[in-house]
Amino acid sequence: MSKGLKAAADAILQQAVSGEPRVPGVVAMATDRSGTVYEGCAGQRTLGEHAAVTMDTVFAICSATKAITGTAVLQLVEEGKLDLDAPAKLYVPEIGKLKVLEGFDDAGQPRLRAPKRDVTTRMLMLHTAGFGYDIFNEQYRRLAEAHGQPSVLTASKASLDTPLLFDPGERWEYGSNMDWAGQVVEGITGKRLGEVMAERIFAPLEMTSTAFTMTPSMRSRLARVHQRGDDGSLTPMLDFELPQQPEVQMGGHGLYATVGDYCRFIRMWLNDGVGENGRVLRAETIRAAEKNGLGDEKIRLLPGVIPALSHDAEFFPGLPKSWALSFMVNDVAAPTGRPAGALGWAGLANLFYWIDRKNGIGGFWATQILPFGDPVSFSAYLAFETAVYDSLSRRRAA
Repeated sequence: MSKGLKAAADAILQQAVSGEPRVPGVVAMATDRSGTVYEGCAGQRTLGEHAAVTMDTVFAICSATKAITGTAVLQLVEEGKLDLDAPAKLYVPEIGKLKVLEGFDDAGQPRLRAPKRDVTTRMLMLHTAGFGYDIFNEQYRRLAEAHGQPSVLTASKASLDTPLLFDPGERWEYGSNMDWAGQVVEGITGKRLGEVMAERIFAPLEMTSTAFTMTPSMRSRLARVHQRGDDGSLTPMLDFELPQQPEVQMGGHGLYATVGDYCRFIRMWLNDGVGENGRVLRAETIRAAEKNGLGDEKIRLLPGVIPALSHDAEFFPGLPKSWALSFMVNDVAAPTGRPAGALGWAGLANLFYWIDRKNGIGGFWATQILPFGDPVSFSAYLAFETAVYDSLSRRRAA
């Protein structure tokens, strides 16, 4: 760890937890191909309680789960057990029963029709299958409010039983695709998704504090999610917790983890699929998976249609961004120093990560705040990423 990076990053974390407004607590880590190049933490796990954030603090990582589910999917492709371009209903029959939502009739009832083509697992990985989230889509929000469609946060089978917003393959829409991809994994393996991840990803990567159901040790280190008020205040959501005995282990958002564990996962992607205790993915799989899979299509701003859960949110506004299997890809260099072709994404409670395979660097920033796109956490994360690249540039110039 360079002294310059440590001083710069430590200052960013301290400002994040002591400024006005602030974040309750944060853990940040950066890794290169060999190991950790920065780690730091500041603040409290839960405001109003005495426990400080530590490097082994456990977070609900929300949509950072997606990339791990994607890795499990890619392992099955390597083994010849999964064809990304075959109908996903071959592995999960229920997905073949879903219809396309064409709007609502005069009585407010959904108008549904059969889709023109089948959903494939590749579409699920690329978010082009037709699924959305009520957090970011007005039609799904209407289904939830007027027709009782359960939130995916309930981790119920009923929450996945949503209509498609358009015919599969037609465009990009961020949604519950990776929850369905997790069901594909379960359909092929005959095991629950968490068991597959534990055997095939967590064990070889030594990710000992990552799971859908927290162990007693993980729970003792848990940071609680906080709600940001309009006045900038933070209120601990002591009753908010992802279901610990979920009907569905949600491949799109259900994991709890430490930042150190997630950086082991990032390091595996930096190292062409090799982890602490062996290979997780083939190098050629990684190289194929990191490519833009959308063609000329670009991902768009996520509109926060449920203000308590998300602001309007977008990485690097004004710059073109695509999607890979299954990450965001920035098509041009970003202001932080992240180069074109790097991978990254986020989690709803304001967690952010990136994987820069070109330079062999990546990192993770974890807070627990709603709504998503929190200006304080997000701006501090971007400052942290910039500090990592500034340090990298100085090291190369020396």
